[in-house]
Amino acid sequence: MLVLSDFLILGAVLFCLSIAGIFLNRKNIIILLMCIELMLLAVNMNFIAFSHFNADIAGQVFVFFILTVAAAEAAIGLAILVVLFRNKHTINVEDLDSMKG
Repeated sequence: MLVLSDFLILGAVLFCLSIAGIFLNRKNIIILLMCIELMLLAVNMNFIAFSHFNADIAGQVFVFFILTVAAAEAAIGLAILVVLFRNKHTINVEDLDSMKG
């Protein structure tokens, strides 16, 4: 039987992996977006675990709102990435230091 601390430890490990991915890889925008999504999923897992163990549905409803925001963030982020690649021919963060119109 799994207990609440198992889910919280797994969520903390996923959150720490996403933080490490953000700090270790600052060159590729796609990996940065993936790390942000992983961070949101780790938080969602904690919400669902607390919701299940407290027998309250409010955490699961809140997860749906977070997933909606994450999907919109991914779509807008990828659209911006496509426009930047078309204009600059690169997706490296170091090469995108000037944002002139």
